[in-house]
Amino acid sequence: MPTPETSGLLAEQLLRLTRRLHRAQKRHMEPLGITPAQSRLLRTVAHGDQPLRMADLAQRLEVVPRAVTTLVDALEAHGSVRRIADPSNRRVVRVELTDTGRSTLRALREARRAAAEDILAPLSDQQRDALGALLDTLSGAPDHRC
Repeated sequence: MPTPETSGLLAEQLLRLTRRLHRAQKRHMEPLGITPAQSRLLRTVAHGDQPLRMADLAQRLEVVPRAVTTLVDALEAHGSVRRIADPSNRRVVRVELTDTGRSTLRALREARRAAAEDILAPLSDQQRDALGALLDTLSGAPDHRC
């Protein structure tokens, strides 16, 4: 049976690894002129069935609406998103990806892969599979390695 001390150590290791991965991702995203928070907003907009309302973005990102406004302002200046009026309610603002945003997302995916490779480089394929299975168990995700 695991001891509280072991669980605490594992939690600390996971936090350190998360911070390390975050720093690696930030380093790889920097040349693209996109922050991790902006990247998250772009991915959220891309996964919407239709352009999302600013309020919906705030809810999905679990941030206050003002934070979304700041992120959208920066991404709009970058040319990655644009604000559009809701056709059924002109007071509602929605956010959609531009062609530049779609191309930025592709570059961000590659930057995230490169950052992950920096972290995972010491692991063999077998160790990566084992780590993936453990992380799936911890996150409650179904096994997708079949």
